[in-house]
Amino acid sequence: MTTNKALLALAMGLALAACTNKQQAADSAADASTAATEAQQAADNTAATGDTAAADAAQASADAAAAASNAASTSADAANTAGTMAKADDAADAAGDAADAAKQAQNAAEQAAASADAKTNNDATPAKK
Repeated sequence: MTTNKALLALAMGLALAACTNKQQAADSAADASTAATEAQQAADNTAATGDTAAADAAQASADAAAAASNAASTSADAANTAGTMAKADDAADAAGDAADAAKQAQNAAEQAAASADAKTNNDATPAKK
């Protein structure tokens, strides 16, 4: 009986870990999508200022955030379909890394917006130089 309980506990632990990886990956993909949306808004706000150099920098950052968001989404899909826990864990980690990259690109877009005194996503007023 003790062996059966131990095996059952192990199976439940593995199932929980698999669910955690999938949820982590899904959360990362959602975070990356939000970052990409906010980066594009910063780029749009920067373009409206007429500062071409800042607008180009902000748009490049928004494009990078969108690419990272796509990578996070792809990694989340991989985590959902992974055949092993190790693969699901690796895919979830990749989704997290992609979300981090999207957030960094969002920050870069917002910095470019701030350099042009454009409205940023962090504040309802134009940024100060």
